[in-house]
Amino acid sequence: MSTVASISPARKAAFQILVAIERGHFHSDDLLRGRAVNALSSADRNLATALVLGTLRWQIRLDAELRPLLKRPNARLDAEVLIALRLGAFQLLHMDRIPAHAAIGESVELTQRAGHHFASGMVNAVLRKLETSRQSANRTAPPAAKLVAQTHPSWLVDRWTSFYGLEAACDICSHGQSQPPQIIRVANPGVADELATSGVHLEPGELLASARRVVSGDVAATDAFREGRAWFQDEGSQLVAEIAGKGSQILDCCAAPGGKTLILAERNPRARIVACEASAPRLEQLRMRLARFGDRIECRLLDVTKLDDEAACDLVLADVPCSGTGTLGRNPEIRHRLRMEDLPRQAARQREILMAALRAVRPGGRVIYSTCSLEPEENEEVIQAVHSQYADLRLIRIESRIEELRSEGAFAAHAADKLHRCITLDGALRLLPGVFHSDGFFVCVIERTRQ
Repeated sequence: MSTVASISPARKAAFQILVAIERGHFHSDDLLRGRAVNALSSADRNLATALVLGTLRWQIRLDAELRPLLKRPNARLDAEVLIALRLGAFQLLHMDRIPAHAAIGESVELTQRAGHHFASGMVNAVLRKLETSRQSANRTAPPAAKLVAQTHPSWLVDRWTSFYGLEAACDICSHGQSQPPQIIRVANPGVADELATSGVHLEPGELLASARRVVSGDVAATDAFREGRAWFQDEGSQLVAEIAGKGSQILDCCAAPGGKTLILAERNPRARIVACEASAPRLEQLRMRLARFGDRIECRLLDVTKLDDEAACDLVLADVPCSGTGTLGRNPEIRHRLRMEDLPRQAARQREILMAALRAVRPGGRVIYSTCSLEPEENEEVIQAVHSQYADLRLIRIESRIEELRSEGAFAAHAADKLHRCITLDGALRLLPGVFHSDGFFVCVIERTRQ
């Protein structure tokens, strides 16, 4: 058995991140933005990111390919051994530019260095069998649509097919297998020009005029990024804050990481904004991100359900924690962690937050409820449950807000027309992955009526 003497920094970092995720300790997005990855060269950083996200996206299919090659297919493997197998298999099956000997050899070396010396021979044998199978002329891949569906839990695919139809379910799965475009928000067109002079190649956003897709260049190394005049944010996420609109006293119930709060501050330069966050580490990051606004934005360490500022606001954003099934391209590990029984628990928490938001808004004011979930339990059913408890609420159809934004020049070409086709029967916005190259979101506008 031959092994390599060293492990590339990218594979070492990817292996460590995948082991941490497998043990349920962290999220890929947080780890890929951490110090260990940031310390890598640009090329290694890109490779580590591709290895982590690609392995997570294809994990279900990789396991289906690997298990039959084990002497005991149902054997329970240590996390490090399982990750070494998946990481090697992903490279063999989905990364044409990586030589097979490197993918296999470094997976064996990773297994040994993790202390599993006896298992390293098994990793070597299984990956070599997989490579032989890959090269076989008799190997045939399933149809593309079926293959993509096999990368998501069947219970989720069945739900999406039932709710949205087969074509939309396939689009959702395809989005989950795609690397999301790198999108930035620019405060004004001059910022885009400044970035271009810094060597950053941008293209217009697909949804919003203020969004740009990064084609090449390091945005994070520019003055515009360091000074907060450009930041990374999915276009669907930006749209939620755009829909929120105007207010003079604004509450952001679950503010971290702060992208939507930034847009609220940008769109409401004279408003007083309170940004709540229940996690102390996330609050500290939020404060640093919003520091340039001074005391105009008050960041509070607070579970918003404990807020006692009754009827103090004319605009409240309740972008609630959720299952995140609209973000599977960006956060692929969600598909492996989520269980059906998690949805009622999430919904109960979401109802509490929405009721707190409604208590905080004055008569005539608006609450914007949003999630990045595709699941009705977290969206329509939350709205229906809370609406039934209040006599002084009115659901505002979102078409009017889309037209207001169109008149302000907020949209990219033809985006408003496509958004109109995403309006639900009750007037909310359901943005499914695949309509644009954005995450999926649900947005509902609720008015507290005057008695």
